[in-house]
Amino acid sequence: MSLKINLICCLAIIIASCKYSVNPPGNPLKKIQKSPSSFPLEDLKLPPGFTIEVYAEEVKNARSLALSPTGTLFVGNRSGGNVFALQDKAKNGVIDTKHTILENGNMPNGVAFKDGDLYVAEVNRIVKFPNIESQLTSVNPPEVLFDKYPTESHHGWKYIAFGPDGLLYIPVGAPCNVCESEDRIFNTITRLNVETKEMEIIQEGIRNTVGFTWHPQTKELWFSDNGRDMMGDDMPGCELNYAPKVGLHYGFPYCHQGDILDPKFGEGKSCEDYVAPVQVLGPHVAPLGIEFYKEGMFPPSYKNTVFIAEHGSWNRSKKIGYRISMVKLDKNNNSLGYETFIDGWLDKAEDEVWGRPVDLEWMEDGSLLISDDFANAIYRVSYVGE
Repeated sequence: MSLKINLICCLAIIIASCKYSVNPPGNPLKKIQKSPSSFPLEDLKLPPGFTIEVYAEEVKNARSLALSPTGTLFVGNRSGGNVFALQDKAKNGVIDTKHTILENGNMPNGVAFKDGDLYVAEVNRIVKFPNIESQLTSVNPPEVLFDKYPTESHHGWKYIAFGPDGLLYIPVGAPCNVCESEDRIFNTITRLNVETKEMEIIQEGIRNTVGFTWHPQTKELWFSDNGRDMMGDDMPGCELNYAPKVGLHYGFPYCHQGDILDPKFGEGKSCEDYVAPVQVLGPHVAPLGIEFYKEGMFPPSYKNTVFIAEHGSWNRSKKIGYRISMVKLDKNNNSLGYETFIDGWLDKAEDEVWGRPVDLEWMEDGSLLISDDFANAIYRVSYVGE
C-alpha cells in the first residue's frame, strides 16, 4: 500500500511540475473575448497627429510580417502552424482576402520575401515557396533550403530577414531560460546564403532575438533581445543592441543588460568583456519586432528612431510592456532616450490585457503595420497631422 501511495505522490509532483513548466505561477494572461469590431482602439494612446485602425481581422496568432512590392502581406505564426497571405484587393486600406500558404508547420514564425519568393522559418529548417504570388490559391509544396538547425522548441521559433548583403539572417535562441550550451549554434544570430546553402554564425551571447533590422544609412545590424526570467520582477532588463561588425559576444548567459552578472553562470566573468546594449529596456517587456523610422509619412523628428514592439511580460507579478516603444539615437548610435510611442493594450488599473504587439512592417506610403498575436489582428498606424 505504501508503494502505491508513493507512486501516486510522485505522479502528482510530476504533473505539477509539467503544469508550471508550461504555465508558471504568477499573473497569467486571461484571453479577453472580443470581436474585431469591438477592439477598444480608443483606449490606445498615440502622439498627436497619429491614428490607428484595424487593417486585418481574424488572423490567428499573427506574428512576423513580410510585405511584397505588390502589397501582399505574408504573416507567420507560432502556435497555429500556419502562414497566411493577406491582400487588400479593393485598395481601400483594409484586408479583404486571406490565403493559407502553409498548414501544420513547426512553429513557422519567420517569413521573408525576396525576388518573388517567400521564405519561411520553422524550428529546424528554412523552406522556400518560389514565385509565391502566382500560386496563392493553389500552393505547391515548398522547397527545403536548409534543415540543419536544432530541433529544440524552447526559443526555437525564429524571425528571419534578408540583410543588405543579400544573405538571410536567422537567430537560434537559447534552449532554456538560462544555461551554457555545448552546441555553439545556440544563443546566436546566423546567416544563410540561400544560393550555396552555406550557413555561418555571426554574433553570439544572445538569449533570444525575435526581431532585427538594419540602420538605413550605416547598414549595421540592430536587434532586440529578451532577458532571462526568474531573477525577480525588476531584473534583468531586456535589450536593444547593435552589431557594427561580425564576431561579437553580447554576454548571455554570463552577463545580463550589460552590467549584471548571472548568479550562477557569471562566476569568474566580467561584464566588461561583452558588448553592452545601446539601451536597456524594461524588465520582461519581451521586445520583438523592431524598425527604424522610414521617410514618407511620419514627421522628420522621428529620424534615427528605433520603434520596438513590446510583446509584454508573461510571468511578472505586475504586467509590463504591451506597447510600442521607441529609442531615439544620436549620430554616434548612442541612446537619447527610451519612451512610449503607443500604449493601451494593457489596462494597468485592472492588470488585464487585450492585445500583444509582435512585429512591425512599413507600408509603401510610410504607414506602420503592427501584428498582434493575442487579438489575432493587424493594425495600421498613420500620421494625419496635428
